Amino acid sequence: IDGAPVVDRLMAVMCICNNAYLTGGGDYAGDATEGALLLFARDHVDVEALRRVEEIAEQPFNSATKRMISVADPGNGPQAYLKGAPEVVLAMCDRIALDGREYPLTAERRAAVIQQYRVLAGRGERGLAFATRECRRADMPEDGYVFLGLVGMIDPPRIEVPNALARCRSAGIRVIMLTGDYGLTAKTIARQIGLMGEFGRVVQGDELSAMSDDELRALLRDEPEILFARIAPAQKMQVVQALQANDEIVTVTGDGVNDAPALKNADMGVAMGIMGTDVAKEASDMVLMDDNFATIVAAVEEGRTIFDNIKKFIAYILTSNIPEILPFIAFVLLDIPLPLTVILILSIDLVTDIVPALGLGAERPETDVMKRKPRPRGERLLSRNLLLMSYGIVGMIQAAAGFFTYFVILYSGGWEWGQSLPNSDPLYRTAITGFFASIIICQVADVVICRTRTQSLFTVGVWSNRLVLFGISFELLFLMCISYVPAFNVFFGTAPLEGWH
Repeated sequence: IDGAPVVDRLMAVMCICNNAYLTGGGDYAGDATEGALLLFARDHVDVEALRRVEEIAEQPFNSATKRMISVADPGNGPQAYLKGAPEVVLAMCDRIALDGREYPLTAERRAAVIQQYRVLAGRGERGLAFATRECRRADMPEDGYVFLGLVGMIDPPRIEVPNALARCRSAGIRVIMLTGDYGLTAKTIARQIGLMGEFGRVVQGDELSAMSDDELRALLRDEPEILFARIAPAQKMQVVQALQANDEIVTVTGDGVNDAPALKNADMGVAMGIMGTDVAKEASDMVLMDDNFATIVAAVEEGRTIFDNIKKFIAYILTSNIPEILPFIAFVLLDIPLPLTVILILSIDLVTDIVPALGLGAERPETDVMKRKPRPRGERLLSRNLLLMSYGIVGMIQAAAGFFTYFVILYSGGWEWGQSLPNSDPLYRTAITGFFASIIICQVADVVICRTRTQSLFTVGVWSNRLVLFGISFELLFLMCISYVPAFNVFFGTAPLEGWH
């Protein structure tokens, strides 16, 4: 139908009521929606020729009015060009162009246009309507337009989004779509990406406006699948506040100036790094450099892994405190030779603890990290369970192992209770070396224990963390040096261990 009068008029509106522009290499600069219109028009008309008009005035598109008006003079008198949401444009029209003529926009014709609009929306396409009318130079008319037609466009979801949403669901993260698009369009896209099923709830902006805060809170609490369509920026803020009132932790994504209040007031604001405005980026806590929702899910996984790894690091570091402290308590209360010297304690803290602990900090995510529910808001790194495990169980086992080895070596060498031993005594040096060796061997087991929370080590791979393996090797090598290298014996006050030790 190229060259048909109505199509020519629609193309003129498409090109003139538009703030994007074509660039070299077949691309565009500006808003993606407007750029798509220009690329489409370029295949049918001379875009540059249509845009050689005298621009008079303009009302830019915004999310509140949902339409844009440009007034220009193409050479035959001022014309008002209108584009926007179909329901908004239809409300401003009283005529419709058909077959090169204009007819009254009756209820039947209006219903036919809406039906075509629903066909586009049912395919997941965003619909835009176009209209025009003559006007005076000083006018910015709000009615009396001639309806010209509809255009459908689609921004296909990224192929990784359905999988990312599935991972969110398994991780106990609820995803809610808030969009200015038509409800049927939004629901179709939501079903395509697995965000919503057949019977999910769609709440339109006018329906949201009629709700009280309590009604909105109840809706968000009771509806498992919900999306909001044709909403204004202020309503995004309303939804965020309602979720927070329900004691939810809320992350908001956005790219426009109008998204800034919601981004600022959310617990975490995430702005788009490519399409996002500077205002949105300034209002956000994080900027998404690839504008990809799946990256947010990857960041959640990374955050959970970091939190887990810090707890593993702390649990491992704390356990050696018990076998370091108890020897001094036993020395004072039981009147026995000191089972562990200060220099060996420093060796544990500064040498054998460090590398394996760093390895735990670099541990890969466990396979169930995105299958757990979000941790409670008040959970701390130093929890009661962690302290009980580190000090009350593993630390006591390490201390018991040390004392067992210490006393076995002493009694096998003829020591009797209450007998004092000088620091230079070979038996004493062998005994404290045995105590130190018991701690090191328990540390090897402990670092293996700490690599996973509840899963088997085989799920993450026995050999997968090279830094932990290096740390274990380093510990054992250091133990061998302390036991069998004469220079180390002199410096650390130790003695060689026998095979049965």
